[in-house]
Amino acid sequence: MLRRDLMLTTTAILTVGACMSDVEPAEAQGAPDLENTLYMELKDGRVTIQLLPELAPLHVERIKVLTRRGFYDNTPFHRVIEGFMAQGGDPTGSGTGGSDLPNLQAEFSPPSRARFIRGTCGAARTQDPNTANSQFFIMFAPATSLDGQYTIWGRVTSGMDAVDKIKRGAGQSGQVRDPDRIRSMKIAADAR
Repeated sequence: MLRRDLMLTTTAILTVGACMSDVEPAEAQGAPDLENTLYMELKDGRVTIQLLPELAPLHVERIKVLTRRGFYDNTPFHRVIEGFMAQGGDPTGSGTGGSDLPNLQAEFSPPSRARFIRGTCGAARTQDPNTANSQFFIMFAPATSLDGQYTIWGRVTSGMDAVDKIKRGAGQSGQVRDPDRIRSMKIAADAR
């Protein structure tokens, strides 16, 4: 009996391992997907973000278009809440600005597929789910209340230490005086 249980356990581990290798990011398999890797330069260093077109193709395409236009360069993190998230992508710094492109339809992922955990990048929006444009946020910590309610378009794969050093805002609004800014953003394929 013990031998059979050991065999079943070994088979289960091998099966789970095989399934996990099918979903590993390209970087883990040795071939980084430079077209879906974003470099964000902050005052405290580089942040590398893996874009997730399989979850949110429209939002990923928007991030790429705006990044290639230089839209995000020198934009502030206008809303930063300790233990929650840092929000940027509004060139006006007011929280009401965006790009000249039309708003996007929501691309919400079920929690079984993607969750808001530390390092997740999501699309900011108003109460209307279909109002994401250029603003985004990076999670400092998990927030299950956002799961299935906001679009997930990327995840930080390195440089969270630089994200953690973004200047925090005051009060519950998280509005930041003299905010830290994105020095530059580039698609890795273009950064050669």
